[in-house]
Amino acid sequence: MKKSLVSLAALAVASTASAQSYVMLSGVVDVGVSSYQNTSETPLGVTAKTSKTAVTQGAWGASRLVFKGQEDLGGGLGAAFFLDAAIFPDDGTVGGNTNNTGPANAGYFNRRSTVSLLSPWGEIRLGRDYTPEFWNDNIFDPFLTSGVGTNLISTANGYSNNGAAVNGFQANNMYVRASNSVGYFLPAVLGGFYGQVMYAFNEQVKYDPGTLTPNAPNNSRAGGYVGGRFGYAKDKIDIAASYSRATLADNYYAGRTTKLDTFNMGASYDFDVVKIMGEYSRAELKTTITGVVPLVNPSPTGTGFLVGFTLPIGPGLIRGSYAQLKIDPDRPALLTGNPKAEKFALGYVYNLSKRTALYTTYAQINNKNGYDLGIGNSPAYVTSGTFQAKTSRGFDLGMRHFF
Repeated sequence: MKKSLVSLAALAVASTASAQSYVMLSGVVDVGVSSYQNTSETPLGVTAKTSKTAVTQGAWGASRLVFKGQEDLGGGLGAAFFLDAAIFPDDGTVGGNTNNTGPANAGYFNRRSTVSLLSPWGEIRLGRDYTPEFWNDNIFDPFLTSGVGTNLISTANGYSNNGAAVNGFQANNMYVRASNSVGYFLPAVLGGFYGQVMYAFNEQVKYDPGTLTPNAPNNSRAGGYVGGRFGYAKDKIDIAASYSRATLADNYYAGRTTKLDTFNMGASYDFDVVKIMGEYSRAELKTTITGVVPLVNPSPTGTGFLVGFTLPIGPGLIRGSYAQLKIDPDRPALLTGNPKAEKFALGYVYNLSKRTALYTTYAQINNKNGYDLGIGNSPAYVTSGTFQAKTSRGFDLGMRHFF
């Protein structure tokens, strides 16, 4: 079993039709104790705090149960399946919400459920799968978007570990995964070049004439997704860029459609003594109104970056990152300036064996100008009256085992 979610997915992508047929059961059990504290403050310096300590899961690698298999069909073709169920060993439940919210995540195999046709020309994959834009946020984050160290860009997209609701730039329930998708992956024989494209159907009913469409929000265009990711990885270097468009909301009779366009780019280089990585991301929320020119139609934009490292020390690994995110609301500048946040994270993993590790992580988010990002799974800020979100701190201490 590989040592990360990324390796699990890469194994399926890199499979070829010539491989021997197999069916395999594997998974991760990750449980720990986490502590959180959020602080709000008034302009006069009065503070208010909320805090919580809990037994949590997935702070180093999300707990999951995986069934996967492959069959050689002959003639250079193959078939494969991948069923990935979220498990919550802290309370013994299976399935339910995982890394983003919405009805599409309510099933048992909500992490990934796909079937693939493999060929020398690449892989065609159907089902519920990870989106291209998410991979850069995950791969170029020393904490793999898990636990209190999770990439701040990922938090702002509405994602946090264990499915905790977080205020951010835009709550996008197609950020991590998309259901009803068709994807294509380049073959793993291109000298280090790799890539994928994905299209997810919104499965909405279309009416002719259009006036028969029910007068209700999000029942005509919402739910569609299209995206792609292309990169190059060889020896010690890995670099990739992605672009996606998610249709988040619509109102047929108002002629209104809201879409989120996201571009990100990341890179890493392994110097042997230390591996460094970084990422840049930009997301723009666009609302179009058919036949109407609104007096105010802002297109808020979020831009962010992350720099991080992993440093091997004997059987252990030190991880660290710094990230910053700024929001341009696309409206007249406020006296307080545009919302922004920064995050520091530092952690240590001690490998007891190839499959078992102990870990600890500390992280802190500093908010400015009314932004209210929080560490995943932390309690809400006090925002009543003149209180504004200021800092969010979190601490993980746990154990992870692969099988």
